[in-house]
Amino acid sequence: MPPKGKGAKGGKGAASGSADTDKKEKAPKGGTAVKVRHILCEKHGKCMEAMEKLKAGVRFSEVASQYSEDKARQGGDLGWMTRGSMVGPFQDAAFALPISSMDKPVYTDPPVKTKFGYHIIMVEGKK
Repeated sequence: MPPKGKGAKGGKGAASGSADTDKKEKAPKGGTAVKVRHILCEKHGKCMEAMEKLKAGVRFSEVASQYSEDKARQGGDLGWMTRGSMVGPFQDAAFALPISSMDKPVYTDPPVKTKFGYHIIMVEGKK
């Protein structure tokens, strides 16, 4: 059986049908965008130090300002990120996390490893 929308027969019907299917596939449970904060450290040891601070009750934004090694130094805020705009492991973790607040953050433990380094991720919203 040819892939959807690629068969020679019934091209019109198949094409319009596949457009609807694509929309559904792009929005599995969890929505299509997340409001993300993270702490990025190149070294695992530094990331674990940041994790200890979080476990000790220090606000996520303060830890991010101290430890994060990227442009998200202003409290780790990356803003709204859409599905497909993040590297694989980061995206998987971000969409799997529940929504939480800075006062009681739910974050990735252990940190998520990507080509950029180690991330501690928290999600503030989904849509």
